[in-house]
Amino acid sequence: MGGGHHHHHGQARPGAHPHRGRLWAAFALLSGLMLVEAVTALATGSLALLSDAGHMFTDVLGIGMALAAITAARRATDDPQRTFGLYRLEVLAALANAVLLSGVAVYVLVEAVQRFGAPPEVPAGPVLFVAVLGLLANIGAFVLLRPGAEENINLRGAYLEVVGDLLGSVGVIVAAVLIAVADWWWADPLVAVGIAVFILPRTWRLGRAAVRILVQAAPEHLQVPAVRDRLCAVPGVSDVHDLHVWTLTSGMEVASAHLTIDPGAELGTVLTAARTALHEEFHIEHATLQIEPGSAPGACGRVEW
Repeated sequence: MGGGHHHHHGQARPGAHPHRGRLWAAFALLSGLMLVEAVTALATGSLALLSDAGHMFTDVLGIGMALAAITAARRATDDPQRTFGLYRLEVLAALANAVLLSGVAVYVLVEAVQRFGAPPEVPAGPVLFVAVLGLLANIGAFVLLRPGAEENINLRGAYLEVVGDLLGSVGVIVAAVLIAVADWWWADPLVAVGIAVFILPRTWRLGRAAVRILVQAAPEHLQVPAVRDRLCAVPGVSDVHDLHVWTLTSGMEVASAHLTIDPGAELGTVLTAARTALHEEFHIEHATLQIEPGSAPGACGRVEW
């Protein structure tokens, strides 16, 4: 049986490295303010501030995952036993983030419901001061991340989280002002519920996306039958089987397939055409393709997993 394998290694996250300094600056800025918000929330009993600190944690983790992905890409070949590098650490971190934030959001919701009956007096001054600092930190992170948001999927995710957190900081400021001006203590749990409800669907989507990657499901935006049909349309290919498409980490799709080719078809030409089709039409940068001449005896049978 004649066969050939082709591996096309794309450069993962090419736009991340030029913005690494900006990522670290945003990471440090938001991490510091997140800790200040969390400590102040525990000291004052402000649920709204605690919710905002939890939401800011998603920003910090999103930026951290982008930095981890850059590091993993640089160290991918350091250990010969890690043939795919450390890309899955990013996915595991995302899943842990989703679980942790779901717990925080549920806690905030339960605590807020209990407080509606008799809301405690939350000191507005410290909450307002820290919320304003949080807003300024998010604006700073917004400015730092914006240049790379269109070039890198991880930067874009962190950028969008920061945009969302701007709204949370504004909500906490409004709550603090209402408490200071009108002694409306319900504002704190009310804003906390709003932020928690805002966080939960985004957290569940993040967790679902992480689980899909870990179980090696095909990317949602990519239809496997369409990939099969396109490979079948490559000149010289008579059949496509054992096709698998999965995501290694966010923004990095991987494929493998067995291609049965017509008698007389040129192996190199078929491989190049198939690789080009996967790259240009489906943005699959890493493909492993095995060629099987249709006339060869004992050709590879179909494998069922």
